[in-house]
Amino acid sequence: MTQASDVIVVGGGPVGLACARDLADSGRKVLVLERGTPTGEGWRAAAGMLAAQASTGGEDPLFELGIASRERYAELAPALKEATGVDIGFWQEGIARLAADEADAGELRSSVAWQRQQGHLCDWFDASEVRARWPWVGSGPGALWAPRDAGLDPVALVDALTRDALRLGATIVQDTVTGISRVGNRVTGARGREHYHGGEVVIAAGAWSRLLSGVPRPISVEPIRGQMAALRWPEGIPPAIVLGRDSYVCARGAEAVVGSTMEHAGFQPVVTDAAPAEIFTRVSALCPVLARGEVLRTWAGLRPVTPDGLPIIGREPRLAGLWYATGHGRNGVLLAAVTGVLLSRLLAGENEIGDLSPLRPERFWEWG
Repeated sequence: MTQASDVIVVGGGPVGLACARDLADSGRKVLVLERGTPTGEGWRAAAGMLAAQASTGGEDPLFELGIASRERYAELAPALKEATGVDIGFWQEGIARLAADEADAGELRSSVAWQRQQGHLCDWFDASEVRARWPWVGSGPGALWAPRDAGLDPVALVDALTRDALRLGATIVQDTVTGISRVGNRVTGARGREHYHGGEVVIAAGAWSRLLSGVPRPISVEPIRGQMAALRWPEGIPPAIVLGRDSYVCARGAEAVVGSTMEHAGFQPVVTDAAPAEIFTRVSALCPVLARGEVLRTWAGLRPVTPDGLPIIGREPRLAGLWYATGHGRNGVLLAAVTGVLLSRLLAGENEIGDLSPLRPERFWEWG
């Protein structure tokens, strides 16, 4: 029998570790249960773009959360480097979203206007301004420019959050959790090879959240495979992050990370024969100079996607002590920082954290 923890976090990706770090920083005794298999995690299929403004707009319930999380990283990056020595590669030089055609340009112009009305920095560059600033991208009618959007290295982020959570007193154990333990309407811990006792449990297991037993209702998270590739960043071109309608190019050190796919493939994080060619075709239109680039590596990961594309964050109303921080889809890295803050505040009983009703755990099963 293991010693009881205040909080058990199931999942050791960026979201789970951000929750563990913030909870440990608040003085709680935290146990992280990480399955320990180095393949398939959603963050491994992430480019690390913090495109809070470039990839969303006013109709997206995640817009303000994304901005809050991006700004949280601006504070967290130097703090993590000072505490752990790990540089997460936070790079806040802006992100461009290129318009594919005139219809796309109209939507992006509307997004620029709306964001400005809300007081956010955002600009529209016409075709000549795009050519002047990024002469190496493909032709198009213009681009949305989000100067405060940023990027980071997801692998370094996981390393830094792990080290800092440990420094703050958290314990990390490699074990595949199979279910949640309960007595009546109260959670008592989690089960894997051993039974781990805890007064609160946070499910942050990404695509694997849906496999856990003992929860009051099915967890509506589906694994969606994302395949990606890395090429050499072209010499003579300054680092940049550029999005298209269905592709992106993200500078990370000497590499150009490009992608990606969205595939229903179950729990199969493998690179297929067809996907790299599909990715390169789209990326070559976005950035023609990369068509001649050297492919350094390809990889895949499983993104945890919900039916409405929004994460599941908050308290389980049918089981006291059970919390969710899962289903972040393609926004896991972007939203990890703010999710850690939210879960720490929610567990502390604080209510002044904005409207989280679109993310409530019971929304898919309110009839059941």
